[in-house]
This record gives sequence, structure tokens and C-alpha cells, in this order.
Amino acid sequence: MIVVATNITYFLAWNFLDPENNYAQRRPPLSPEEIERLLAPRNLSENIPLLERWWTWITGIVLRWDWGLGPTGESVNEQVAYRIWVSAELVLGATLITTVIGIALGVYTASRQYKLADRIGQATSIITMNIPIVVAGLAFVLLAINFNNAVGTRVFYVTGSASQGVTGFFPVLIDVLQHLILPTLALVLTGYAGIHFLQRSLLLDNIKADYVRTARAKGLTKAQAVRKHALRTSLIPVATQVAFTIPTVFTGAVLTETIFNWNGMGRYFLTTLGTNDIHGTVAIAAFGALMTAIGAILADVAVVVLDPRVRVS
Repeated sequence: MIVVATNITYFLAWNFLDPENNYAQRRPPLSPEEIERLLAPRNLSENIPLLERWWTWITGIVLRWDWGLGPTGESVNEQVAYRIWVSAELVLGATLITTVIGIALGVYTASRQYKLADRIGQATSIITMNIPIVVAGLAFVLLAINFNNAVGTRVFYVTGSASQGVTGFFPVLIDVLQHLILPTLALVLTGYAGIHFLQRSLLLDNIKADYVRTARAKGLTKAQAVRKHALRTSLIPVATQVAFTIPTVFTGAVLTETIFNWNGMGRYFLTTLGTNDIHGTVAIAAFGALMTAIGAILADVAVVVLDPRVRVS
């Protein structure tokens, strides 16, 4: 699947992107010969047959794990290797917190269906669910700036993923947290509601199932029946959904990374399209396909862990 998706993206990218456009607005303008001398060594010249370009590109990956160069000569390998970890800092923590809050709130409100806590929880989630990430991000930026001004020191950083010149384990850790808190809060605020509503709906269906009523008839309290029986079954679709959101969040946090100036995979995706970077675009597609495959494996593992019937079979 990864190989097929990557190669299809390569040919599609050559149909829609034109590396020569990067030099169209140069002043003084470059001659066609000068542009050719820049693009040909990077395997980006349209004067070379497409199949020959593809063969050079694919053999470089297979033999040297070299994903090629961008139109301006930057290494795609270096860009992706750096930006993956920048996105991982933001995405993995936000996904974990979003999942825990969504599941916990779903269980809490489902156990108190139609009570005040349930109605407040649903109303809050409906509001946060409809807040655009741009609005949430800018709101946290303004709040952080006002807070920093109020306390007279910089507690939260509103741009960037790290500060220059910070050394030592604890200073680096504190600096990362200062940069990480705001974008993480923005992602969590706008993302937990979907998991909350899904978990609540599934748990309500399972609470009314025969096996839960049987468990309660044998002497279990409602909380025990929910925790030991209904919750595990209702967690299966939620775990599957979360596993498959990992690739989309990794490459899809474009607006969040743009607002907070994080040079992750999301911003790199925009950069590759804006600069007609064919090799970078294909590398991002390959990374997305890899993350999708990993998400599928994690979904299967979650089903096996949560559903004893699958383990027995």
C-alpha cells in the first residue's frame, strides 16, 4: 500500500507541479539554459523523460534511502527527519490528552444521562466542537500575551517550538513545555468533543445490553457493570478511530503549526506545494501512507486487547 501510494503520488505531482515556476519571477530573469543547469542535477528537469526521472528517483530511495532534493537544493531527507520530531512533540501529546479527556467525559456523562452534568458536558462539547482551530489558537495567543504582561515575565511562548541557546536537561525541558502548552491546548480544546460524543453514544448502547443487565442482576453495582463490562466493549470503536487519526493529525495540523510557527510536517506540506517541491510532496505522501499503515496495526492491536472474543478466535 505504501509503495503504490507513493509512486502514484510521484506521477500525479509531476502533472500538477512545475519546479521551473520557482525561477519565473527571478530578477534578473534566468535563461532557460540556466534554469536547466539548476534543475537537471536535482532530477527535476522536464527535458528528461518522466520514466527516466522516476527510475533515478526510485533507485535513489531503494539503494541509498535518498528521497531527492528540492528545487532550491535542500535535502528532503533532512527536512523530513527534522520536522517529524517537531510534529511528534505536538501531535502525540495532544492526541493522548484529547483521547483521555474525551473518553473520561463520555463515560462520566453517559453514566449520568439527562442529568445536569450530562447536559452541561454536552453543551460545552457542542460549543468547543464548533470553534475553528484558528480562533482557538489566536485566543490562546492573546491570553498568553496578556498573562505574560500581567506577571511581568515570559511564562508562555506564543511562537516557535524551541528557543536558541538553551542547554541542560531541565532548562530544555522547561523551554519545550513553555512552547508546547499553547498549541496543545488549542488542539485539545477543538478535538476532544468528537471522542466525547462517540464514547457517550456507544456506552449508552452497551449499558442497555443484555449482558450488562445480567451482570447487574448478579449483584454488581451500575458503576462496576459499566467499568468491567460495558466500557471495554464501547472502547473498541473509539480506539480504532483514534488509531486512524494519527496520520491525519501528523500531516494535517497545518493551521496550528502556522499560527504558532512550528516547523512541522503540516507546514512542510504547505511549503512543498507552494514551492513546487515534487520530491518533498511525495515524501510527505509516503510518510502519510506509513502512518496509515501503523494506525491500522494499532487499531487491530486495540481490538485484540479490548475484545476477548478476538483473542480466543
